[in-house]
Amino acid sequence: MTDKPRVLIFTGEGKGKTTAALGMALRASGHGMKVFILQFIKSDASVGEVAALAHNANITLRQAGLGFLPQPSDPRWANHQSAARAALELARQALAAGDCQVVVLDEICFAVARGLIQEADIQAMLDLAPAGSVVVLTGRGATPGLIAMADTVTEMRCVKHGFSAGRPAQKGVEM
Repeated sequence: MTDKPRVLIFTGEGKGKTTAALGMALRASGHGMKVFILQFIKSDASVGEVAALAHNANITLRQAGLGFLPQPSDPRWANHQSAARAALELARQALAAGDCQVVVLDEICFAVARGLIQEADIQAMLDLAPAGSVVVLTGRGATPGLIAMADTVTEMRCVKHGFSAGRPAQKGVEM
């Protein structure tokens, strides 16, 4: 056992970042571990993972985002920034409490890449994580600083995607 948490990142332009993190959450739950999933950008409660995880006593999922990000020049940007900061505070509280062995911070890499929150805030938050815990960071555009904080980084690369051929988002696949 180490005195630090395990930090994993799922990043890249390809599909599967959140899916991989949800798979880890499911695996941990199967071992009786408590899991907290916090979605930084997403706000659609009709997606499949929200419905599925509502029935799993070991996994808590909370959406703290406001949906798709506007450009920084858009007047709504400040609201997204406030939501991301509030989500970061929830993540800090969850890690400091130590009640969950696995904490998934979905889309936090994207929130940092877009400037909603800062790398230094992520490091300060990770410093609160108990030894032996697992923290999973997902999202496009993981910055070099975030990558340096992690001990495992997987980059999803899109080789081909149905959206390019005109296929709409499908229940059970993208939603």
